[in-house]
Amino acid sequence: MNLGAHADFIVAAYAVAIALTVALIAWVALDYRAQRRILLELEQQGITRRSQREEKP
Repeated sequence: MNLGAHADFIVAAYAVAIALTVALIAWVALDYRAQRRILLELEQQGITRRSQREEKP
């Protein structure tokens, strides 16, 4: 595969794009775990979600 005179730029651009994509996926996964942990702690304290509350007549 011949990338020509701009091979360094092309490879660097792909490397940065892949690194950013992996970083964003990791960030979302870690944030998901943190939010689940916070939600479980709140539920253990007796705080429930609005969708799980009984409606008052």
